[in-house]
Amino acid sequence: GATEGDVWSPRPGTGLEVTGAEGERVTAGQTLGMVEAMKMELALKAPYDGVVSKVAAVVGAQVPLGHVLFVVDHA
Repeated sequence: GATEGDVWSPRPGTGLEVTGAEGERVTAGQTLGMVEAMKMELALKAPYDGVVSKVAAVVGAQVPLGHVLFVVDHA
């Protein structure tokens, strides 16, 4: 099921950038990646301080609305 640490695509689009890596410690608001949708770049940000436990984002891949691209666990 969904968790509060899920970082999902806010719109259908294309993976533009992946900067977060599994096992990486992140801070709240840190950019984990970018999605391009309708010529807009949308930043995907960590919801809180923690550790990235999953990266499903791939540069160039199509992503549907609501697709979970990163998961951040509390540290």
